[in-house]
Amino acid sequence: MTPGARFAQVVVRSPLGRRGSARGEGAGPASRSGLQQTFHYSIPTRLRDQLVPGQLVWVPFGPRQLPGIVLALSDSSPVAETKDILEVIDPRPVLTPYHLDLMYWISQYYQTSLHRVAWGMFPPGISWRAETIIHLERAADDVTSPKPKERLILDLLRQREPMSLAQIGRQLKMKQWRSVVERMVRKGWLRKQLQVRGPQVRPKTEAVVQLLALPTDEDMAALYRAAKQRAVMMHLRQQAQEEGTTFPLVILVKELCAQVRVTRSVVDRLVERGLLVLSQREVRRDPLAGREFVTTVPPKFTLDQEVAWQHIANGLEAAKSQVFLLHGVTGSGKTEIYLRALAKVLEQGGQGIALVPEIALTPQTIRRFAARFPDRLAVVHSKLSTGERYDEWRRIRDGRADVVIGPMAAIFAPLPRLRLIVLDEEHEWTYKHQEMPRYHTRDVAVKLGELTGALVILGSATPDLTSYYRAQRGEYTLLELPQRIMGHQRSIEQQKKKLRVGHRQEQVKTLGPGYEDARYMDLPPVEVVDLRAELRAGNRSAFSRALQSAMHVALAAGEQVILFLNRRGAATFVMCRDCGYVIKCPGCDIPLTYHTDIEYLLCHRCNFQCSVPRICPDCGSKRIKFFGIGTQKVEQIVRKLFPQARTLRWDRDVTGGKGAHEQILSKFVNHEADVLIGTQMIAKGLDLPLVTLVGVITADTGLRLPDFRASERTFQLLTQVAGRAGRSILGGKVIIQTYAPQHFCIQAASHHDYRGFYRQELEFRRQQGYPPFNRLVKLLFVDKSARRCEEEPERLRRLLDSSIARLGIPDVDIIGPTPCFIGRIRGRYRWQIVVRGLNPTELLADLYLPPGWRVDVDPVSLL
Repeated sequence: MTPGARFAQVVVRSPLGRRGSARGEGAGPASRSGLQQTFHYSIPTRLRDQLVPGQLVWVPFGPRQLPGIVLALSDSSPVAETKDILEVIDPRPVLTPYHLDLMYWISQYYQTSLHRVAWGMFPPGISWRAETIIHLERAADDVTSPKPKERLILDLLRQREPMSLAQIGRQLKMKQWRSVVERMVRKGWLRKQLQVRGPQVRPKTEAVVQLLALPTDEDMAALYRAAKQRAVMMHLRQQAQEEGTTFPLVILVKELCAQVRVTRSVVDRLVERGLLVLSQREVRRDPLAGREFVTTVPPKFTLDQEVAWQHIANGLEAAKSQVFLLHGVTGSGKTEIYLRALAKVLEQGGQGIALVPEIALTPQTIRRFAARFPDRLAVVHSKLSTGERYDEWRRIRDGRADVVIGPMAAIFAPLPRLRLIVLDEEHEWTYKHQEMPRYHTRDVAVKLGELTGALVILGSATPDLTSYYRAQRGEYTLLELPQRIMGHQRSIEQQKKKLRVGHRQEQVKTLGPGYEDARYMDLPPVEVVDLRAELRAGNRSAFSRALQSAMHVALAAGEQVILFLNRRGAATFVMCRDCGYVIKCPGCDIPLTYHTDIEYLLCHRCNFQCSVPRICPDCGSKRIKFFGIGTQKVEQIVRKLFPQARTLRWDRDVTGGKGAHEQILSKFVNHEADVLIGTQMIAKGLDLPLVTLVGVITADTGLRLPDFRASERTFQLLTQVAGRAGRSILGGKVIIQTYAPQHFCIQAASHHDYRGFYRQELEFRRQQGYPPFNRLVKLLFVDKSARRCEEEPERLRRLLDSSIARLGIPDVDIIGPTPCFIGRIRGRYRWQIVVRGLNPTELLADLYLPPGWRVDVDPVSLL
């Protein structure tokens, strides 16, 4: 901080272009080059001792007043003319010094404007507002001949002064009223004042009354004719005497009214008499309200866990940033290591963030973490209400929560003493933000660890290829957990009683000397079914004979089954059998999917809906047929083949409401359903002890996509969904159905062979020059005009080629331009260029991209 500094560097909440310049009148641009466009403002004398970096302020920006964030203070400005900061919105900084540094890094690394990064660090729905208030000046009293519109405004303000600018407009409903008000301000008749409003969402409060002392006999006598008021006071006196309460006695008004069976007006009369004091008390909107968590005791580590833990414990003692890649098979005890690391951090007075890739994983994660850290947990995810997010954000900023759990947005939680960051399922592509700024949470977490000295743990049964490559090169420390842990002997016996089994104990094995009490199991066997052979044998069902037989066995035994298909709906496309016409979305280049629940065709990109045509729009034929399969169709088949089985579906179509994920998971855990059918939501981190069979309806859904990560993503999905089977002493089995049984990623998944897959996929990446051997930048152009969408990428390609030759940048090549895999979405055409090299962003350093271009650094997909 610079005491008495005269100027502040501010990032303004204004949608500036990626390389454009938009300066407010009198606001000097502090940084006009590249992406980090900020502006200098002068600091009024009254604010010079209040302003610090990270604060929110109101600033003039052209004709508007906008919020901004103070980045730095200085005694000089690069420009001669600057405008004053108008007001401080919040005296407390909303961004810590390390968040400011992280903001700059994200902007530079991901080629994103600074204001997009800055305002993306706040929870959605939390925005600050300001109103312009209009006052009458004394000069208005001497006005003798105002114009008609001026007279209307003067008369209105004389009746209702002061008024906001918006109120004046609503009341008068005249044209050009703003310009009239501005003219009157210049004449000195009116005065404008900026009034800062808080966030759109505010703290929730409830009315409470206080009884400051026991009512005297005189007080009660005065209520002789007010029976209801007397009943309230007698109730409060009795409560205070029985509980031995120290005064003041505080009680919620609504509770008091319910207990005595009176209305609010009765309490208000007692307040007027001075017998009670009315006030407002803030109430936290707790997303975990009403839930109870049974405290758990940390179990003894196995040998592999102990080895991994010692490395992490030493890292925590070293108090410097390190990155650990925890590669553990499904069920190997990775979460217990996270919990132990957090416990140690809290003992040291620090705080931690635990990230999960999907909201679907949040309920189960919350249960395990809340059982270990009750009352110290904050939850951050998009299914919370705006009020809940606001309250959790304030708790975190105030230091009243020490552990933050949630998907990727939780990485920006303003913890003041951050010492640990955990990314569970670190391989998941959902950690990549799909809107500007397009950051990857994993890389942001690593950078945040560097800035704060926090230790970072990346955990996965199927690590991202680049992460594992970095670990092999020594950039990360590799820790491995190769065995599935079933628990200790006591927990095994408890499982036997709960599951009512005794004949499968031979599957559980002891770990060896020193760990006689601990038990483990082999990973479940995987059977690969060739669907081509099923067709040759005359089986045209989506379920192979092996899968149907295994389901009969599991369901007859009272066990549960998971069926995985990464495709929603009932039919993936609808086609005319005579002419081959496929019904597509009018705004997107994809077929419409049929959904049985709404009996409509639906576009999964823009949500366009229409009914199924009775005749072909192209040839008039009535031979309209449904093709393909989705989760809804799978559910129909299960009900037909196994009419006694209770089914449950878990995909985006049924998880739109608040708490939907938790409700579905709770039903299945409580055995209210026998078969769970779902998309990739069910493939991640769920611990379901009654599941003994996992069936993959088709493993080929994403395998043949034109994307260099198609094999990796398929391997990860298959391995992860296979890990849902055999999580208890019941054991388990996995059946993978495919038309490509010999593909190396399917073979590797069937043997739980990560290293074998890694070696083969790494060689493919080496030959093709893909990550981790090079980095990629995807430049996507979107436009309503098909012609412009083709011409603009061609122009940019020529410019990039020229820049490579002029700058002499080595080892950089350009792929494209080409139409995207989905060439049109929401009526906009899409073309892309991919820049590949060791440092491809170097080519973009001084490049101006006009509107329509989107930059994606380190894309997780080229589709």
